[in-house]
Amino acid sequence: MTFVKGHGTGNDFVLLPDPDLALDLTPQLVAALCDRHRGIGADGVLRVVRSAKHPEAAGHAADAEWFMDYWNSDGSFAEMCGNGIRVFTRYLIEAGLATAPADGLPVATRAGVVRAVVGPETISVRMTTPRVYAASTARVGALTVPGVAVDCGNPHLVCGLSTPLEALDLHTAPSHDTTLFPSGVNVEFVLPDTPVEGADLHVRMRVHERGSGETLSCGSGALAVGAAALREAGLTAGVVAVDLPGGRLTVTATPDGEWWLAGPAVLVASGTADVAALGV
Repeated sequence: MTFVKGHGTGNDFVLLPDPDLALDLTPQLVAALCDRHRGIGADGVLRVVRSAKHPEAAGHAADAEWFMDYWNSDGSFAEMCGNGIRVFTRYLIEAGLATAPADGLPVATRAGVVRAVVGPETISVRMTTPRVYAASTARVGALTVPGVAVDCGNPHLVCGLSTPLEALDLHTAPSHDTTLFPSGVNVEFVLPDTPVEGADLHVRMRVHERGSGETLSCGSGALAVGAAALREAGLTAGVVAVDLPGGRLTVTATPDGEWWLAGPAVLVASGTADVAALGV
């Protein structure tokens, strides 16, 4: 099985070129590929498939040639991955499967079609408009933290902290309201930080992603955090610099209602995997 390995601010993925949906990809195989000791190691798998060939994306084929078939490291599906979209786009360009038009490359996801603009160092993605819609809480150990639910095409719970981020134990998933989030939720913990040039707000965050555990970065999580931070500040537009353990992402809400996520995307290796050796 041919693969490419890439990451966006440390959120890493195994990309599987499969334009015609020929691979027999199963949850067990995905989990084996993502195993950091017995497999390649990653936070998730991105299958690169033509929209017209995938039953979940065929309806988007007229708008986007390629579908990002995203799987979490435990073999479950996810609707959206902001870092994954940038890495996916980088692969399409470098593999010669797509060009980078000035107005952006459309890519189909389970959350709809997004558009990626390729710059010299970063890739900016016009994301689904986030929706802040409910108050809730997350519990980590003995600590209960208030937060807000944010829909970014996938579910998020953004929790503001008054204690150091480093003190959180995110080895296990934070407890959450299963009625509000029946399919699980990505939980972000946030602290404000000192102002930085070019941003209206600056925050630091850690994230526990459903299906993957704590990751170095989460693009849709940064989008959710940006939306919650702007709302808290009483702003309808602005730029939020979001620092994660893996690096910085930038969330921009424009006055005309567009939401953009920007950050690096790097391809680091390519090769072949011996499926039999993975023990699946």
